[in-house]
Amino acid sequence: MRAVLRTVNRVLLGLVGLVLLAVGGAVLAVGFGARSPSWWIHQGRHDVLLSTAERTRWRGEGWWWPVVIAALAVLVLLALWWLVAVLRRRRLREVLVDTGDGAGATLRGRALEHALGADAAGLDGVAHARAHLRGRRTAPEARLRLRTEPHVDPGTILRDLADGPLAHARDAAALPALPAEVRLRAVSHKAERVT
Repeated sequence: MRAVLRTVNRVLLGLVGLVLLAVGGAVLAVGFGARSPSWWIHQGRHDVLLSTAERTRWRGEGWWWPVVIAALAVLVLLALWWLVAVLRRRRLREVLVDTGDGAGATLRGRALEHALGADAAGLDGVAHARAHLRGRRTAPEARLRLRTEPHVDPGTILRDLADGPLAHARDAAALPALPAEVRLRAVSHKAERVT
């Protein structure tokens, strides 16, 4: 779903950008004196975009205002849907745990995130850790942000993280795999004075 949303976002933004660029460039070119095609709505430098007759042409028709309001309402709803889809964080609410008896159980996603973050923060050289779960209930994915001490080797932390907290979380939730994206950032420190 996330890849589809990303593709739709890019296509829509690209199309809107191209349309705005083409219309704006054409209006600007006509404003600077370029000849416009006969079908173009803006004919010359001093021409208005819509004349009074064109603006009031359908005003007296009974169907005009309901159609305008319905079209604008649909555009507003689509824009709101798009905004909510882009801004919504896709956090996993629960993880499905296979208990072995066929019934299964659910584990709160926040509880697993908290346990994973606390376990990762306990690693040697990690100053702070945050964990988020994404994906599906049956196949979660972890995203961890670690703030590390300046002297720590990133490879060692990643190895300790894979063997420790990620393995514990995978075993606790009875998951076949727990893919993880880890972002490391060193804690800033003051320069040490050498005497």
